[in-house]
Amino acid sequence: MRTIRRRKGERDYFYLQHSFRKDGKVVTRELYLGKKIPDNVEEIKAKLLHKAREASFERLERIRNNFQKEWKRIPLSAREKNLREIAVAFTYNTNAIEGSAITLEEARLILEDQVAPNKPIKDVRETQSHAAVFLRMLETEEKMSEQLLLKWHEDVFGETKPDLAGRFRDYSVRLEPYLAPDWRNIKKLMKQLTALINSINLNPVESAARAHYMFEKVHPFGDGNGRIGRLLMNYILWKNGYPMLIIEYKRRKSYYKALQRTEEDFVNYFIRRYMSAHKQRSQQQKSASLIDVKDKERKKLFPTTARLKTAEHFL
Repeated sequence: MRTIRRRKGERDYFYLQHSFRKDGKVVTRELYLGKKIPDNVEEIKAKLLHKAREASFERLERIRNNFQKEWKRIPLSAREKNLREIAVAFTYNTNAIEGSAITLEEARLILEDQVAPNKPIKDVRETQSHAAVFLRMLETEEKMSEQLLLKWHEDVFGETKPDLAGRFRDYSVRLEPYLAPDWRNIKKLMKQLTALINSINLNPVESAARAHYMFEKVHPFGDGNGRIGRLLMNYILWKNGYPMLIIEYKRRKSYYKALQRTEEDFVNYFIRRYMSAHKQRSQQQKSASLIDVKDKERKKLFPTTARLKTAEHFL
């Protein structure tokens, strides 16, 4: 969204221009602001964005309803297998984004077969601990709180980053060109963020996007913020009955680029990515129906990557 100026004769006229996708096409709308930019232009922008997202919210609600219908039809034991496979895919991607040397196949070997590859022990430990925290996160009935985030951080990084694990940073951090908030404000900011998450009245996909963006901007930990932030967004989605989202390693550049932009830009990116991911997975419904095949037959039918993609249908 941008403000544009058009010159007609000797006078300037200002417009708010916004482009968005509708039915696969880019649609551009303009709103006349007047002969000068009004003081409440940010409020006008927010209202225009909300209106533009209304169609997306309807689609997101359909995604939730369809997902719940599919999930309820699956036997409990098959659900558990799917969640373990999702844990592999999510753990691989979220760790790879942060520089882990563990491949997707190696993550499966570590988590399913307890076989450690010839890779840095730190990466192996963080694969194990992240997957365990993710699976516990799915089952927890706890409300979001600073204590829960600190517990996740302690459990993921306790063995590999003992000097940082389970506590907020007490020093300044600059992520060029962004300067994170003063460390003395971290506790207050995190208290505000968790209170907002528990009370916000937005579509849960939008809520997950905003919470993730705000968390990353606060950057409360000395290290591991990306992984805890992505756990946070999936906590919000899952607890509200929505399928989860994996930010894929191969798409990390667009993800980082979106995080460097404004909050509204990131929300737009997140919603588009979410709907795109769901569309891709919904096309795998036929494959997902094979989920009850016996384990040996499933391993023959589905190589590692294919089995993980089948599980991702239920994210």
